[in-house]
Amino acid sequence: MKFSVNWLREFVDLPKEPEDIADLLTRAGVETKGIETRGAKIDKVIVSQITASSCHPNADRLTVCEVDDGSGTKRQIVCGATNYKVGDKVPLALPGTKIPNGTEIRKSKLRGVESEGMLCSAIELGLGSDAAGLLILSPAAKVGVPIGDLFPIDTILDVEITPNRGDLLSHFGLAREIAALTGTILRSTPREAKIPIRKIGVTITSIRECPFFSARRIEKVKVGPSPQWLRSKIESVGIRSINNIVDISNFVMLELGQPTHAFDADKLKGDINVRLARDGEKFLALDGKTYSLKPDNCVVADQERAVGIGGVMGGEETGVTELTRDVLLEAAYFLPSSVRHTARELNLPSDASYRFERGVDPEVVLRASLRATELIQEIAGGTPAKEINVAGKLPANPDDVSLTSEKCDRVVGIAIKPRQVDEILEGFGLKKISAAKVMKWKIPSYRQDLQRDVDLIEEVVRAYGADQIPGVERGRYSASSAADHAHDLESSWRKRLAAAGLNEVRTSKLLPRERFAFSENAVELRNPLSEDAVALRPSLITGLLGVLDRNIRAGADRVAVFEIGRVFEGTNAVEKKRVSILLWGTVGKNQKKEFNFSDLKGAIEMTRSDLSFHRVQSPNFALAVEITRGKQLIGIAGQLSNSVASKLDARGAVFVAEVSLDFPISGLGSRATFREFGKFPAITRDIAMIVPEDLTHEKILEVIVHPKEPLLERVEFFDELVGEEAVRRFGPNKKSLAYRLTYRDRSRTLTSEEVSAVHAKIRERLQRDLGAELRE
Repeated sequence: MKFSVNWLREFVDLPKEPEDIADLLTRAGVETKGIETRGAKIDKVIVSQITASSCHPNADRLTVCEVDDGSGTKRQIVCGATNYKVGDKVPLALPGTKIPNGTEIRKSKLRGVESEGMLCSAIELGLGSDAAGLLILSPAAKVGVPIGDLFPIDTILDVEITPNRGDLLSHFGLAREIAALTGTILRSTPREAKIPIRKIGVTITSIRECPFFSARRIEKVKVGPSPQWLRSKIESVGIRSINNIVDISNFVMLELGQPTHAFDADKLKGDINVRLARDGEKFLALDGKTYSLKPDNCVVADQERAVGIGGVMGGEETGVTELTRDVLLEAAYFLPSSVRHTARELNLPSDASYRFERGVDPEVVLRASLRATELIQEIAGGTPAKEINVAGKLPANPDDVSLTSEKCDRVVGIAIKPRQVDEILEGFGLKKISAAKVMKWKIPSYRQDLQRDVDLIEEVVRAYGADQIPGVERGRYSASSAADHAHDLESSWRKRLAAAGLNEVRTSKLLPRERFAFSENAVELRNPLSEDAVALRPSLITGLLGVLDRNIRAGADRVAVFEIGRVFEGTNAVEKKRVSILLWGTVGKNQKKEFNFSDLKGAIEMTRSDLSFHRVQSPNFALAVEITRGKQLIGIAGQLSNSVASKLDARGAVFVAEVSLDFPISGLGSRATFREFGKFPAITRDIAMIVPEDLTHEKILEVIVHPKEPLLERVEFFDELVGEEAVRRFGPNKKSLAYRLTYRDRSRTLTSEEVSAVHAKIRERLQRDLGAELRE
């Protein structure tokens, strides 16, 4: 909500600088989002009066106005607005003026007609956000005076009010809070309403939704523009001026926090009844829209139809207009939950519902009615009835709350003197009604949020200052859980894939009607919100293919991405966590080398070193491998088939992989240990062999390293010969592989004979166990 600092100063002494006010409130838990300066201290902008208007001879959307600027000579102004009439007073920017948006006003010709200045809107002068037309000034404004006399410089605070602090949704309420925080005294408070009450003319059928309702008749009012002081105040915080009666109602709401509403009394049919709406009952609201009501919506009605939605908005048929002579002023208390439900259900938020939803002060209901009545009498010349018609009963004050000094000190963490605690709580409006060891406090009607002793302790801390309380280390060790290990695993994959040069993406868990491969078993939604979200994804690859498609269309020459997220498997849509990778295009910028399967396998192996890859057949892949950890299948990887890749307009191979993150994660913590570099030289020997084409690297490696040879330090694969050349040289279904074996002893230099003996045993095992034909 926006608050005027000038308005606040009418109730309480404030810190000199607006920043200090904002800091005071923010430290007390009332966050100030922004500070802005408003007003019209602009040279050469004055009040003028439109004395004549005619159509522009060369432009349909422009008019030519004759205005009086108080100098005795009429000025001709070309204008594009249509919301004025002859006799209106409007701001005039004279030639030489530089308005806040930076525009410099000059004498000029617009479509062949000379214009001697510019008539201004509120937004052009920095006085509001309304750009729909000219800023129409009060009829009482004196022609020729600077516009700054009508709109003095003011500072506006944009304050974030939490839902439990409805008492702060008014200038008086925030001033009361500031007074409590600074230990100052309020300059004025709402006058108590001592008005004779009559319990006729108003009935309440829905007593739960509306516990209390009042209506006061005011006759012989003169509806017209508001005086400048009233307009300035409500417009300073973003409320548009409509007429004096409506503006008074808005003013009282902004001042005291109690919404009121004025009906045209002559348009009402009989007495007022606050009831629940009939199913399907139609209501034309002040916003010009017709709403279909439901039986749980509370309405204010006369004897024929609904004339207002309780706590939300009045009706257009009974609204105040320039022809109104008698008004009926409503001030009521509506149940917050009922107003909230109705406003949400009808999608009809309003300034009134914003306050009723958070709870208004029951004791201010009649005081606000009295304040509005006095202003209508003063500004519109009305004659109020000597009595006010009421029905129902105002809600009782909140229950008393008990508090002990011992608990206050224990919760806060330091000892605060009981007398200081009393002064703080009394400053917030509480009254001490018991001075025993267990202190009992009477809660004011406007603080419905104070219900427990800890709520009172919070008030003490807000005023005492949380920054005055020293911090205490309360951390403690807790053992790692399975959830911690799972998070560590996910973080490890994320960091290592990013280190490999891949970008992380996030795609929707919901799939569109038209989608890519890997979505054949997607679980359809019963009631999809749109054609773009009709099924749950069974694989992350589908989303990555969509990423690839969008990047190709945008002209990208490489895509290297990964995603970590959840998929939904089976008819029961069981959630599983997966990581998926997609590679396409060139390996790096300014490089001609394109991604291949080795790049995909290398990215996966960067995350874990204990994975195995086995060639399989899969319908969506031209080349597919299963990824296993031990004997457990955890994923699949490979190159997409041409039938899948062709739908993406992808030139070149597309490589994808998807790995489960739900496999057992015991032992995933780092077990790396330091090992000193060898001081003694290593000896390397190569083994080249001809083996069957289907023999895997994993099986060959297993034979070489098992049983473990103490002198064997490292095994590296460095060459292969496959394809037509292998067939020509070795026969069908054969391939040639070459490995480099490194031998080292950490305590001495090995001899050639020692290495030859161990190397011979490995060669023998390869021949015996795998049938390898060794090449010399």
